[in-house]
Amino acid sequence: MSVKNQLDCDVLVVGSGVAGMSAAVTSAIRGLKVVVAEKASFYGGTTSRSGGWLWIPNTQMAKALGHVERPDQALTYIKDQAGDNFDEKRVRAFIENGPKCVEFFTSKTVVQFDMPLTFPDYHAEAPGAAQGGRSFVTRPMDAREMGPLLKDLGPVLPELTVFGLTIGSGKDIIHFMRASRSLESAWYVTKRLTKHFLEVLRYGRGMTLTNGNALAARLAKSAANLSVPVLLSSPVTQLLRDGERVTGAVLEQQGQRVKVNARMGVVLASGGIPHDEVRKKKVYPHVRSGHQHWSPTPHSNTGDGARMAEAVGGVFDDTLQHAAAWTPMSLVPRKDGSTGIMPHFIDRAKPGVIAVNQDGKRCTNEANSYHDVVQAIVESSVSKEDSFCWLVADHRAIRRYGLGFVKPFPMPMGEHLRNGYLKKGGTVAELAQKIGVSTSALEETINRYNENAQFGRDPEFGRGSKAYNRYQGDALHSPNPCVEPLRTGPFYAIKLVPGDIGSFMGLKTNENGQVIRTDGNPIEGLYAAGNDAASIMGGEYTGAGITLGPGLTFGYIAANHIADQVKATQSAPAHVA
Repeated sequence: MSVKNQLDCDVLVVGSGVAGMSAAVTSAIRGLKVVVAEKASFYGGTTSRSGGWLWIPNTQMAKALGHVERPDQALTYIKDQAGDNFDEKRVRAFIENGPKCVEFFTSKTVVQFDMPLTFPDYHAEAPGAAQGGRSFVTRPMDAREMGPLLKDLGPVLPELTVFGLTIGSGKDIIHFMRASRSLESAWYVTKRLTKHFLEVLRYGRGMTLTNGNALAARLAKSAANLSVPVLLSSPVTQLLRDGERVTGAVLEQQGQRVKVNARMGVVLASGGIPHDEVRKKKVYPHVRSGHQHWSPTPHSNTGDGARMAEAVGGVFDDTLQHAAAWTPMSLVPRKDGSTGIMPHFIDRAKPGVIAVNQDGKRCTNEANSYHDVVQAIVESSVSKEDSFCWLVADHRAIRRYGLGFVKPFPMPMGEHLRNGYLKKGGTVAELAQKIGVSTSALEETINRYNENAQFGRDPEFGRGSKAYNRYQGDALHSPNPCVEPLRTGPFYAIKLVPGDIGSFMGLKTNENGQVIRTDGNPIEGLYAAGNDAASIMGGEYTGAGITLGPGLTFGYIAANHIADQVKATQSAPAHVA
């Protein structure tokens, strides 16, 4: 789109992740003229580099697989998890509209999903939790269907690829993990890699889009099919008002300021605060203490939506239990001298792997959710100069499952040892010296763990005692899919540091997605969705997809609220003087 001093539309959407594109596509289908403004030079936001999972209860997909929930079961779970931050109106809006939203997108757009038979909630033993039927993943997409849109799709994290191939977070990852032990999986991986290499030879890249990259692509393709313009490298810098109503915004495009008149509303979906250094020092406790924090989310996610909303009376909710979706990260030295940020989602749960703090002691059930594990890392580092721990594995475990960026056998480990990413010791004592922890403490920790692990038990922290633990463990390993002694040297370790995959704290909104003021009244014409809005989970991480699921749903809710207002205005009888 050529640069203009002024643009006119019904709805301006700020951000092109799942929430923003949901609002844009829904608005367009409802007959509204939409403009999407994206700060980055690519579209897709955090969504494009995510796992592509969405958490929405009671979908038709789930019911078709026999997952039928009790009335208000999901509400009970969220209420239990959110605690004092439970907002019943917003949660009910999500639960009631979520299934409708999924049906809307799968029937009217190219967005499609796959539902696994089981994926338990992260706290599956809590009241109202479920063993499956709530989390589902985006269906892979052939990149050739994207045409010219493909070049501007947000990149995946290189650390989550093998030879440039992005491993899908559904059945892909299971087969890749089992390739050295299962003929079926070995054949699956062989076909997958062969297809990828042939595509690279022909097209210069793999053509199978998976995970969040597939979701971002499917939403962008749906928007393009509806002729919705997505303005890249176009940061929105200011909201405009007429009285108390938001009527548009100012964006910057190619060095020029452009006024956008949004007749019906502005939807903020700019990715939250993971790179807002000022806000993080206020609401991330370990950052406030001077400790490190890392996020692989796009660097354009600097809290613009929150600041602009506050300037017109909006309120940032900093009362949630946790400010962000905490995730342990390892820092990967790249060949170009930059640092990659590697999220550790599942390796912590594998048998033969434990984590120790800076004192050489375990401090948590490593197989718990990534959000819970980071809390333990930070708590055990309060008196230290920085927050970190060490993920430790024996030779058998690292060759079988990999560890962080280190891939399983037959992939080599030499480069990771040479650049310092992976630490190695022929004995536990030697490893302790390499990572700077007490030799006696680490030996005692591993010996004590091994005494019970040989029987598949972990009385200290209960690895494998929870449904989510077992799901992320090794189903082929018994009696406990998460527990095995660390006996086979050499021994290895990777440093884990605190990070996040998105923020939870955000703008206060109501059940329609409208940004609200301190008095609880909505700001007319202003909406927020995705990570720009405070999480309905109250700052807790309840299951796979609790950012993307509500993001898709509240983008849909906001757009429908706007469209319904337009419809009501058009159908209102003319006033007779």
